[in-house]
Amino acid sequence: MALKFMSADEAASLVKNGDNVGFSGFTHAGCPKVVPVAIAKLAEAEHAKGNPFKIGMFTGASTGDSIDGALARAHAIKFRTPYQTNKDLRSAINSGEVPYFDMHLSSLAQEIRYGFLGGVDIAIIEACDVTEDGEIVPTCGVGISPTIAQKAKIVIVELNTWNPKGMRGMHDIVELASPPHRQEIPVYTVRDRIGKDHLKVDPSKIIVVKSNTPNEGGSFAPVDEVTTKIGNNVANFFIKEMAEGRMPKTFLPVQSGVGNIANAVLAAMGESKEIPDFEVYTEVIQDAVIDLMESGRIKFASGCSLTVSNPCIEKVYKNLEFFKERIVLRPSEISNNQEVVRRLGVIAINTALEADIFGNINSTHVMGTKMMNGIGGSGDFTRGSYVSIFVTPSTAKDGKISAFVPSVAHEDHSEHSVKIIISEYGVADLRGKSPRQRAEEIIEKCAHPEYRPLLREYLNNNVQGQTPLDIYNCYAFHKAFLETGDMRNVKWENK
Repeated sequence: MALKFMSADEAASLVKNGDNVGFSGFTHAGCPKVVPVAIAKLAEAEHAKGNPFKIGMFTGASTGDSIDGALARAHAIKFRTPYQTNKDLRSAINSGEVPYFDMHLSSLAQEIRYGFLGGVDIAIIEACDVTEDGEIVPTCGVGISPTIAQKAKIVIVELNTWNPKGMRGMHDIVELASPPHRQEIPVYTVRDRIGKDHLKVDPSKIIVVKSNTPNEGGSFAPVDEVTTKIGNNVANFFIKEMAEGRMPKTFLPVQSGVGNIANAVLAAMGESKEIPDFEVYTEVIQDAVIDLMESGRIKFASGCSLTVSNPCIEKVYKNLEFFKERIVLRPSEISNNQEVVRRLGVIAINTALEADIFGNINSTHVMGTKMMNGIGGSGDFTRGSYVSIFVTPSTAKDGKISAFVPSVAHEDHSEHSVKIIISEYGVADLRGKSPRQRAEEIIEKCAHPEYRPLLREYLNNNVQGQTPLDIYNCYAFHKAFLETGDMRNVKWENK
């Protein structure tokens, strides 16, 4: 049947106040751009008339400014999940304007299918190709696209010709069945493909909007002295693990989080002659992966998105056949699936916002109250990994904030899931250690020298029990920062 074509404004008019809308993509990669902006304009027009207009938003992860930024500034968000990085949306969340619920990224698609979160009225999916029989080929990111495309009453396809049709073949699209059906995910190597190279949708649901819009891929902060030291510490840890027989000398697939620290870690691994060529099983494929793939250090990468800068994605597109043989893009419930992560023995490397001396990790909340971005995929990989590693600079705000505190202000990953913590000062190996032993390891190996005496003073608090948590002083660092702007001005109670 012939596909229906509309302008962005016409397609946006199909979205009604109160609708739940699912968006393709994962980070800025693969996100629609023109229809969300048109929806934001529609919301502003309705508000000017005195009419309510807000939509519920399901996304694969964070998005580009054309989705989260435009809709937040238009005050058009009824709720938002599962992860975000936009400053305007973050402000709306922390002010209480936008109800936000943080989720593990691998869980969202299945919870939509289970009906836990309400229905999907409209799906908006960026594609490099769409056929009259309903085959949709995604662009740089997959996310939750298979699920929202099946569940939505209307599927708006942004056919973005900035992305080449030749991307077909880079994707591996599969959607899992819901319980009581017990479905194995037959991914036994990083390279295995188990699905199709496209989404298949009833063509009667499809509306096509043409566009030619570049990605919103900005660059990450450059690698600096601190991130370089962290990267080198990670690489040296791997070398030691292989030498001492705790890690195969052939190495294992690697997952790394998003940002400049992750790029620094991958760069250090690539430069190390003692780490063999390796594979990546991750959620986001960053610039460093592409660089190492070109040099031959990374042999293959499986992910959910090409979260790269625009110059980098243009390089990929110019040499598409080379990269199609070495990259596969999957839905997030496959890329982040704990069954697969554990089977493959994935090494998980994620960034901590703060860690406490007992090994608990805060990935999400500044001072325990202000949402930064969300838990993302860190929990998906941490629990199932061969070894779970968290990395962080030892301080922030010119030393006024210590990343290592007596007790995290918000806990996303408990001590039971955290095996290794690495800062620019060293490596804390928490495996097989009691809470007090972990505290001594973290203080001596990872904390900034200025904060070590304060952390030792806290630890020597004469509190008895398995975990020496001083309930009167465990948040004294945070209290000092809130009151004076510097955690070093800590004052203890009952000392």
